[in-house]
Amino acid sequence: MKAKLDAVRQQSSEDLVNRVAQIKESLFRLNFKKALGDNETVRQIRTQKRELARLKTLLRGRALGIEK
Repeated sequence: MKAKLDAVRQQSSEDLVNRVAQIKESLFRLNFKKALGDNETVRQIRTQKRELARLKTLLRGRALGIEK
């Protein structure tokens, strides 16, 4: 997990913003699948939400000057 987080920290802010947009689109589609009765997507939704929160936290830290 730490290696993955270090790799994310190495990316530029533009790349992170693009990734956030991709995750939001993915969550939108997964929520539709869940509404249609696909219970397999619940785990994917959870992991996508966690990744989205991590990216937003990192971006906010950069905006405040806490992160590099």
